[in-house]
Amino acid sequence: MKKRILGNKLLIVGILLGAIGGYLYWKQIGCNSGTCAITSQWHKSTAYGALLGGLVLSMFKKEKNAGSQP
Repeated sequence: MKKRILGNKLLIVGILLGAIGGYLYWKQIGCNSGTCAITSQWHKSTAYGALLGGLVLSMFKKEKNAGSQP
């Protein structure tokens, strides 16, 4: 379990930062009319931010080589 968490720390950090960013976006900007699909409710905005944060930071994960080629 610990090895899996340490192997995916960029993904976890991205999810946490994205969730915080999504919540702050809802809190500061949001949607006054309530017709915005993502930013009208805090949990949707937070989940969307977590998804985007995880995707962006997971792009920087280094892949392990299956075999060494000269």
